[in-house]
Amino acid sequence: MANRLHIYTNNPTAGGVDGTEVSSGTGLSPITVSLDASKEETQAVKCALRCDTGFKIDGEVAVSLIGTNAAKWKLAPDGDFGSPADADMNGAWGDSITLEHVGSLNAAFWVKAMSSKDEKPSNDTSVSLQAEGLVAADEGA
Repeated sequence: MANRLHIYTNNPTAGGVDGTEVSSGTGLSPITVSLDASKEETQAVKCALRCDTGFKIDGEVAVSLIGTNAAKWKLAPDGDFGSPADADMNGAWGDSITLEHVGSLNAAFWVKAMSSKDEKPSNDTSVSLQAEGLVAADEGA
């Protein structure tokens, strides 16, 4: 069965259908951030989950980070933050989140990357965002 649940970035609108789809295992369209480790920076990026038209998640979606450097990333549910800086300071950050009511409109959430002074400059592609849920036909669509 084809993948009916997708992750979007590029400032998707909660409840909308915009955003840029993130690659699924190919690395061609990743969620990217550039951080200065000497400043121990953080950067929040707004993302969204959305099903194909005519589908929804039956129940909840578990979103988590997997990979070698997953500890340098965090997730937070959307809190109607006015900016990435607002989300960075006020988000309820954790290693995983659960989203409800995921259908054919964007269910927004945030991803945060963190750097530390002990890092050397690198292009780290070791972390993946994993979203798991039961996709079902949306009879009301």
